[in-house]
Amino acid sequence: MKNKVYPDFDSAVADMKKGMTFMSPGFGNVGLARNLLAAVHRLGVKELTGISNNAGSLDDRVDVGTLIEAGQIKKMICAFTAPTHPSQITPFVQMYNDDLLDAELVPQGTLAERMRAAAAGIGAFYTPASVGTELAEGKEHREINGRTYVLEYPLPADFALIRAYRADTFGNLQFRLTQRNFNPIMAMAADITVVEVEDSIVEPGEIDPDCVHVPGVYVDRLVKIPEDGIWD
Repeated sequence: MKNKVYPDFDSAVADMKKGMTFMSPGFGNVGLARNLLAAVHRLGVKELTGISNNAGSLDDRVDVGTLIEAGQIKKMICAFTAPTHPSQITPFVQMYNDDLLDAELVPQGTLAERMRAAAAGIGAFYTPASVGTELAEGKEHREINGRTYVLEYPLPADFALIRAYRADTFGNLQFRLTQRNFNPIMAMAADITVVEVEDSIVEPGEIDPDCVHVPGVYVDRLVKIPEDGIWD
């Protein structure tokens, strides 16, 4: 069986290349793979496309905004582009206003379904979300049973950088709290899924099958978070 456990975060993302697309879930400290994002920051790879629930925050913790501020991201695809407070200007907002990066705003449910479509091999799907708004301009529309829908396409990625509570060496994952939002579908929608693990990496069979939220077939690399939590 392939060894999926890596010794550190830097080696787990060392083959991320210029121009690649990565996924990062967001949803705060519990759900966000800050250590893996910090490793990408140290790697310095540029012209990335990021897929995330949001585009970073203003606190001093590592998130997608760290990569944006460092000029490593050329485009963000996310559900929330504006900061929580309108008076706050995040690096994303400033750089977008200065035409230094591109952005695609996607309704949150559509974002999730586009990733799920990529995971399931679905070629495209129709949704009523965004119909009648700027987000639907230029997209194919179709009336079904008297209601108008817009056509959306799958959203795959080269890398998914996610966080789990527990894993076994085969890659079966157990999540907790907000980790169960985008983490599961991102794990299935990426070519390479890298996971930072909070509690422990155990042997196969030690996680109750009823507690496995993502099967190991979707997981490629695991890194245990050290006791000090790091994320530089």
